[in-house]
Amino acid sequence: MDQTDWKILDLLAENARMPIKELSKRVALSNPSVKERILKLEEQGIIEGYTTKINYQKLGKKIDVFILMETINCQAFREFCWSHPDVIECHRIAGKYSYLVKFATDSMASLETFIDQTLKYGHPSTQIVFSSHYNEKMFKAP
Repeated sequence: MDQTDWKILDLLAENARMPIKELSKRVALSNPSVKERILKLEEQGIIEGYTTKINYQKLGKKIDVFILMETINCQAFREFCWSHPDVIECHRIAGKYSYLVKFATDSMASLETFIDQTLKYGHPSTQIVFSSHYNEKMFKAP
């Protein structure tokens, strides 16, 4: 990995749909060179895929929540999460809590129902998001 590879990653982190022509211009290399570098980054597993950022607010899911879960049955809880349409992410973590769940829903009633359903898997701690402030970049080049 050289500085050009890092710059390509940085640009793709900002906009994964940036055309090769624009990437080439920004890193001062030819289109084929940039395309070859991206293919190598994909082959090495550095670029694992390309994603779409979804605005859940515009889908009517106005309540964002993080739930820390101290589970008594990890596998059953994980399966429950992945079967629930309002679960966005489910991370196994270390410490007192076994899981961190990101949840987006349209009402406090649906949140309450979800929390009630989780009680058979352990002890939830619910954190409601007031606002979010983050940098779109996933990393900073060295």
